[in-house]
Amino acid sequence: MRIFELSKRFPAEEKFSLTDQIRRCSRSVCSNIGEAWRKRRYPAHFVSKLSDSEGEAEETRVWLEFASRCNYITEQEAKELDETYDRILSQLVKMISGHEQWVIR
Repeated sequence: MRIFELSKRFPAEEKFSLTDQIRRCSRSVCSNIGEAWRKRRYPAHFVSKLSDSEGEAEETRVWLEFASRCNYITEQEAKELDETYDRILSQLVKMISGHEQWVIR
């Protein structure tokens, strides 16, 4: 939601590029985790959806870097969001590496 709120400030010419992309990938992180959770009866599918979420999280970081370099967000906002996504990615990697503890047997 933080990215959604910040992206409201982006220039109109970014509507179909940066704004749309950063909103889509940031939302996809959560939706892929949700899908993974419901698929935890199937270990390979569970890991696949978590991997998708990991990819979307990294894509979000890339778009945040563009937003920062274009001065659409402040350095502080960029730093805070980067740290947040670093924690999210760390947790996803842990879940993928130790997926056995999360799957339903």
